[in-house]
Order: sequence, then structure tokens, then C-alpha cells
Amino acid sequence: MITVQQHREDFTYMQKKLFILLLSVMMCILAACNGVKQEAKATEEVQQEHAIYEATEIKDEQQKQNKNRVVDATVVKNIDGDTIKVELESGKEETVRFLLIDTPETKHPRLGVQPFGPAASDFVKQHAGKGKKIQLEFDVSDREKYGRLLAYVWVDGQMLNRMLVEQGLARVAYVYAPNTKYVDYLRETQEKAQAAEKGIWSVENYVTDKGFDKETVKGQQEEIPAETQQFKSCKEAREAGVTNIQKGDPAYFKKLDRDGDGVACDR
Repeated sequence: MITVQQHREDFTYMQKKLFILLLSVMMCILAACNGVKQEAKATEEVQQEHAIYEATEIKDEQQKQNKNRVVDATVVKNIDGDTIKVELESGKEETVRFLLIDTPETKHPRLGVQPFGPAASDFVKQHAGKGKKIQLEFDVSDREKYGRLLAYVWVDGQMLNRMLVEQGLARVAYVYAPNTKYVDYLRETQEKAQAAEKGIWSVENYVTDKGFDKETVKGQQEEIPAETQQFKSCKEAREAGVTNIQKGDPAYFKKLDRDGDGVACDR
């Protein structure tokens, strides 16, 4: 016969076993959870390492590509205000079309010589004449449909594309994605030249979305400011009432500056 005391002892014993069993189960669960957390943490660390590695690789590749987007060259021929021929360091000769700008024509078979075209050509010759060392900066695409290189032309640390726009000798044009790196910069420069009525902007309606309208100039030739006209000689300039033409002005030509002091027709 089982006494009450024995019954109590058996019940207590069973409680202890149950407690130990539950404790063991809980410890196993905690251990498993901890293992999962550690594994998840390890996975996250590996993913972070891969992300850092990939980002570093991408950055290095971008830096490498950016470095390759600028090359040294030597001018071998001036074609017109927005086109030159250069020799690359490899010895290969290439025709280069200035990116994002358009200057009046000087040799076009149909359009002929347009006003301010010779001034733009001479301006380029002054800054990037034959033998001049320059840098060509390419955008995303470096060639156009005719096979010519497309580039931002840098001379002595200045972008010649912008300098032409600044002097009123070029308009911002041929803006096609993805080659738009400096388009905002050039448009800001153009707005200033337009407000100051420099060069091509001195003749009302001469500049159009399609280029330059030579016919508008014929009816306004007398209205063109003398300082923006082009003169074959200092005699012609003086007859128009123009003297002391500063270097950088559209009317300035090196051949008119006999003493090379940067001021033409000053004597």
C-alpha cells in the first residue's frame, strides 16, 4: 500500500524530471537560435565584404575610364571654327569636331562663307593653331556618324568650345544624349554672350535653331556693331571708325596686330 508520503515523493520526483526535461529543451532551442543568429550575422558580414569589394572595383574602373577619356594631341590643321585635325600620341591623325557647339561656315559647298565664320576660324587658329599641344576630352560617345572624333578641346587649361561661345562666335547646338556633360555650362555662357549681344548675337534673328540665316545679315549689315565686324586690314577698320581692337574680340586678327602686343590697329 502506497502511503501519502510516498505519493508526494513520487510526484516531486516527476516534477524534477519534467523541469530538467523542459530546461534541456529550452537550452537546445536557445542554442539553435543562437546558431541561426551567428550564421545570419556571418552571412551579412560576407555580403557587406562583397558589396565593399564590388564598389571598390566599380570605382577603380570608373577612375580608369575617366582617365582614358582625356588624351593629348597636337594640332596639324585648322579646318574651320569647330573642326580641327590632330595627331594623337600614337601618331594617328584624326579629324575632331568640337562637341556641343556650332560656328558659322567658311567652306560649306552650299552655304558658302557665313558672317562671323572667318572670325571663329581665326579665333581657333590663335589659340589652337598648327603645332599647338592640346587635350581632347571625350564624353560617353567619342565618334559621330561621319567617323570624326567628338571632343571638348582644352587649351592651356581652358575649354576652347566654351571660349568660342563666350566670344559670340558659336552657338550651343547638336545636343544629343549621352554627350551632354557640359551642356548646362555652355548654355550659361551663351546666355551671357547673347545678353551682351556679342558676335553672332549682334544681328537680330541671325542665329536660328537650324544654324545661321545669312539673309538676315544682308538687310542689317549697316547695323552690325563695328567692333564685331571683320576687317581685312587696319585701313578698313579705321575707315569704319574702329581702332585698338583687343585680343579676344571677334574683330581681332593676329595679322592686324603687327607688334604682337595683343592690340590690333593701335597705330
